[in-house]
Amino acid sequence: MVDNVITSNKAYVEGSIASEPEFSHEMYGEGFYNFNINVGRLSDVADLLPITISERLIDGVELTIGKYVIVEGQLRSYNKYTDGGNRLILTIFARDVSFDGERTKNPNQIYLDGFICKKPVYRTTPFGREITDMLVAVNRPYNKSDYIPAIAWGRNARFSEKLNVGDHVRIWGRIQSREYQKKLGEAEVITKTAYEVSISKMEKVEEEIQPAE
Repeated sequence: MVDNVITSNKAYVEGSIASEPEFSHEMYGEGFYNFNINVGRLSDVADLLPITISERLIDGVELTIGKYVIVEGQLRSYNKYTDGGNRLILTIFARDVSFDGERTKNPNQIYLDGFICKKPVYRTTPFGREITDMLVAVNRPYNKSDYIPAIAWGRNARFSEKLNVGDHVRIWGRIQSREYQKKLGEAEVITKTAYEVSISKMEKVEEEIQPAE
């Protein structure tokens, strides 16, 4: 069961550490820490991505800003009560980490096998680019699920627009960060960061119909 869940949510990112590790929480006597890494794109822009890591994986290692790190794990979500309501928080949960591994040509990769849990929303940008926003539920052990925002472009946007809640999909892409502004009052505006999966390839999985006994 656990192996199946791990293979349905696989994230790989590599980049330079951008923030000092901060203690996050403890579970079954094991401490977990959060830090951010800068992951480069083909353009000059970089994605600032959050990592959650067990103290076991960084025992004896100094996580200094600028240090290059390779992380393999899963993109996970949880709800956090903030600003008077629940907010979906995303983080890359590290299962393996390396500081001297071989760098790849694609430093940001993710694969998800899950289900559409909200009707996809199709739109076009002012420049005519087609976009579809989705929310994908990926199962993990103990009846939990991760809810991952995903965005499709062009041909994939037209394809995903026709998907329905409950449809089984497989997605390949990258994890991206995006800044947006939120108005708190009449004069106060703060900048926040959202995370989502930018889809490069996707497919709908046709479920097998079990024969009647």
